[in-house]
Amino acid sequence: MSKKVIYNSELPFNDLPLLPPQVEIESNAILKKTIAASRALSELKGAITNLPNPTLFIDTINLQEAQASSAIENIITTHDELFKASIAEKKNDNPATKEVLHYKDALWFGVEQIENRPILTTNLFIVIMQIIKENQSSIRNTPGTQLKNPATNAVVYTPPEGENVIREKLKNLEDFIHAEDNIDPLVKMAIIHYQFEAIHPFFDGNGRTGRIILLLYLKMTRLLDLPALYLSNYIIQHKDKYYTNLRKVTEDGNWEDWILYMLDMVEQTALKGRSQIAGIEKLMNEMGKEIQEKLPKIYSKDLVEALFRLPYTKRNQFEKAGLGNLKTVGNYLIELEKAGFLKSEQVGKEKLYLNFKLLEVLKRQ
Repeated sequence: MSKKVIYNSELPFNDLPLLPPQVEIESNAILKKTIAASRALSELKGAITNLPNPTLFIDTINLQEAQASSAIENIITTHDELFKASIAEKKNDNPATKEVLHYKDALWFGVEQIENRPILTTNLFIVIMQIIKENQSSIRNTPGTQLKNPATNAVVYTPPEGENVIREKLKNLEDFIHAEDNIDPLVKMAIIHYQFEAIHPFFDGNGRTGRIILLLYLKMTRLLDLPALYLSNYIIQHKDKYYTNLRKVTEDGNWEDWILYMLDMVEQTALKGRSQIAGIEKLMNEMGKEIQEKLPKIYSKDLVEALFRLPYTKRNQFEKAGLGNLKTVGNYLIELEKAGFLKSEQVGKEKLYLNFKLLEVLKRQ
């Protein structure tokens, strides 16, 4: 299972082995874990499909994923601030919040591209990174990139150098992604993620781009229809193990520990996602019944769904949902606040309404 590679963390790893790995990668432990991860993912996919509106919670899950993925890079913003910024028209001045929202935009851009043309390419990776970073940079073309331990400042990894070298390795990665082989898609996903992070093709934004590629790959292989997996939270909770297992592949050719880690991430995240959707559904049903009892004149299924699309809402969101004109939906929101379902907050020139019970459920998960 293990194959020693010649590696020096201080030197550019231009000898990064091409894919597929030249070792046996589907051990009994990996095959067993693959079955568990596939089952959990399939159950999550089913739970989303069975929702009355399958896209209902996707924006919320994507914002949580964007927040956690950015937090791995020490770009920190709060749930509340992020949800508020995603709906308010007021210009957002917080650079961390802006960068997290760019991540969400990049993810949705990728999803649209995969729907139109289901392939993952170097050009797509570049555009995703550019959306995240809000710049026009491309493949690294100058030497000097090194990854260091923040505590000791010691160099832990020096990625390949030279634009041609990097592009050749990305082309090999593309070929591997689309090759028809007998590797289980989830095992393949783990290999793809390692290779992209090891190539480290950009000056910045590699981690977030790599995590978006994970979600796009799951969609491309039809393991998920929507990018409804909150993967980055698992990495935050097991961050040391993530980097340790990456290094084990690089230094020792140990793919097994890395693949098992990635399969566990998919399994645990899918189970948690299913639980989160069940919790939100339960709250939505309870609140729907309560609104129907207390405010029968304004109750509708569409109104309840509008309240659960994101924790914050506002008049023109209700209007877009077809619930009435601005005056009518404004009165609905006032009544919902008076009845204790929402709390209002002035943000710039507009009033936002918070479904505070939904925010509490999201914070617990």
